[in-house]
Amino acid sequence: MLVEQKQPNMGRRGLVVGNYCHDVLIRNDVVVGETLGGAASFVSNVLDGVSIRCDLVSKVGSDFAYSVAHPPIAVPTSPTTLFHAFFDSGSDGEGACDRVLKRVRFCGAIEPSDLPESRFNFGMAVGVAGEILPETLERMLDICEVVFVDIQALIRVFDSSDGTVRLVGLKESGFFHLLPRIGFLKASAEEAPYVDVEEARKWCCVLITNGKEGCTLYWKDGEMQISPFPTVQIDPTGAGDSFLGGFVAGLVQGLAVPDAALLGNLFGSMTVGQIGLPKFELRLLQRVKDEVQRRKMQSISCCEDSNDDLKFVKPAGHQQFHSSLAAAKLTSAAPLQECQWDLRNSPPRAIEQGIPQYTGQQKLLLNPVYEEPIQSVEGTQ
Repeated sequence: MLVEQKQPNMGRRGLVVGNYCHDVLIRNDVVVGETLGGAASFVSNVLDGVSIRCDLVSKVGSDFAYSVAHPPIAVPTSPTTLFHAFFDSGSDGEGACDRVLKRVRFCGAIEPSDLPESRFNFGMAVGVAGEILPETLERMLDICEVVFVDIQALIRVFDSSDGTVRLVGLKESGFFHLLPRIGFLKASAEEAPYVDVEEARKWCCVLITNGKEGCTLYWKDGEMQISPFPTVQIDPTGAGDSFLGGFVAGLVQGLAVPDAALLGNLFGSMTVGQIGLPKFELRLLQRVKDEVQRRKMQSISCCEDSNDDLKFVKPAGHQQFHSSLAAAKLTSAAPLQECQWDLRNSPPRAIEQGIPQYTGQQKLLLNPVYEEPIQSVEGTQ
């Protein structure tokens, strides 16, 4: 089976490609937060947290205002990519809400020549603003042993008048011919209809995330539902990116695909509970590392003589692994009174609505970047 042939004994060096962004979060026409964004920031945040070594290729403008572990390529003639994320005031009983996303500024594309002259054990194409070109993805496929792709990097298009994000079918995107070379393709439930999952699963493993329902794995010979980790949603931004980072981290550390997907679900659930780029507590990360190592050791004896087919079968103890990760999340979480939200710099409406302002990578700038008029949004994307 082609997908199994693409699963290497992955090392610890990866390549993450996608631009850093500046995200402005807007609820009922009130700016409730400004934060470092871009899938690359969420993915690298997870990989760094669990000590997976990676190089990151990202472009920003001279206005980039964040301190990051992986320095980007500065483009003095372009601004940093900027998104406005509009949230409606309605939500379901669990805090979920609809979002309309607009690309306000665009730093520019990542060219094949921007990638390192090296080889990598794995690559991750995680663009959000159209910055990954077909030829750039093709170059990644040449220099990486296996490539993970977030479908949003391939199928997003942007309204010429206001930058509203729309989606096109994968077959019309200019990337479809590369599908047979992709190892893993991740999409949200909303993006899945644009993928043609039945066609894509013939060539690679497809992961469909579905919020509180967890995720579903599809491959040529089967499919599997992976359990979620319940959480209260505050900001859905970056949940899928953190999921993908956790999933890749699990595979790199030797987990079977279903167990790696559980790890992805865990990081996705922790991300939606914070505004912007999440800050993972050190106690939690250590507990997660310990549980992953324990799970890996448990699986060695039953997997060392197996073929690759078993990697897509729920291994014995899968549910226990889910329980151990859930317990790590609960017991390692800081008490509520220890959570520090910077309410002094929050807009009054945000305080009234009880919306926490994350202070990790978030910055309320002296010269804010949301100078453009913020328009009311009718309907949702």
